[in-house]
Amino acid sequence: MPHDTQAPINLFDVRAQQALIRPEIDRRIAAVLDSGRFVMGPEVEELERGLAAFAGVGHCVGVSSGTDALQIAMMAENIGRGDAVFLPAFTYTATAEVPLVLGATPVFVDVDPHTFNIDIADLRRRVALVKAEGKLRPRAVVGVDLFGLPADWEAIEAICAEEGMFALDDAAQAFGGALRGKRLGAWGGAAALSFYPTKTLGCYGDGGALLTDDAGKAELYRSLRTHGEGKTRYEVMRTGMNGRLDTIQAAILLCKLPLMEGELAARARVAGWYDARLAGRVQTPARPEGAESAFGLYSILLDDENQRARVQEACKARGVPTAIYYPLSLHHQPAYRAAHAAAIGQAPPLPVSEALCKRILALPMHPYLDEAQAARVSEAVLAGL
Repeated sequence: MPHDTQAPINLFDVRAQQALIRPEIDRRIAAVLDSGRFVMGPEVEELERGLAAFAGVGHCVGVSSGTDALQIAMMAENIGRGDAVFLPAFTYTATAEVPLVLGATPVFVDVDPHTFNIDIADLRRRVALVKAEGKLRPRAVVGVDLFGLPADWEAIEAICAEEGMFALDDAAQAFGGALRGKRLGAWGGAAALSFYPTKTLGCYGDGGALLTDDAGKAELYRSLRTHGEGKTRYEVMRTGMNGRLDTIQAAILLCKLPLMEGELAARARVAGWYDARLAGRVQTPARPEGAESAFGLYSILLDDENQRARVQEACKARGVPTAIYYPLSLHHQPAYRAAHAAAIGQAPPLPVSEALCKRILALPMHPYLDEAQAARVSEAVLAGL
């Protein structure tokens, strides 16, 4: 059947979800408009309680974006000039830009070729190199749960405990994922969430949150998100930032949160359909024992750039959208080249991160894909091989 006679397939789909809850969204937004409490209204605290309960942690602090969540968490640790922050070279730019904004130095670590998450052996090697050189202080590890798959948090926490570093979970793509039966948000010293519209839990603008079991950190995060204020609005205790979550975005997220369990199951179901049709023909997402992916994205690996280009063309011809996350590893980005060169005198190469950029391809992934659509996507991929 020609693809133009078939229903379109979306890479992400916020409209299908919105159709289910539009009356509740309208009601919630109208309540905010009527109250006039557009900044830090009661919906923000209600959402924070709901997110903390969902993740199984003691505290949640709503903030203005996932990037600001990372920054507030690092500010709370006084991370700055002379500090080394270890993070994967294969991830989104926000993870690397925050240390630089604070004056710290990102140290890029290679990733595992199967999980795409931070390579524990390479992390240990680069921590040792930084210590041996003595130019920087190892201060933090940012583990990224890439595409929704939990990083090896047991190993990251162990390294951070040994070296006196802070473990920060960048769970922007992975809210709802779990490791060893414990949801992301409960690993590390804190977890940063993003509510960008395409995330597993997304608002209709920018938004984010910090999750932690540490009451003292949560209190500090609340101060830092609001200009460093103390007990009253005009008591300024420290240098902070304007990182508050808008009340309207909190209201929208409150409408979406009850759908999360069902949507996570649906994402896993879609991933299973893809696996069944594509496994053995391309490299499908890893399924490590004890890890439950939130499947924020479903990314496959092709043999090389040429095969990827053929697959993309075949998908485009059949009305199937694809995307490349990410086309360039962070140590090759113009903004980070100088920092990478300065971090370690003779930095080891990052071959896996570089290779992934030439082979990775994201397929449509959202909870509202049906099996027939997953079959169309898979057939388009196979046609391009």
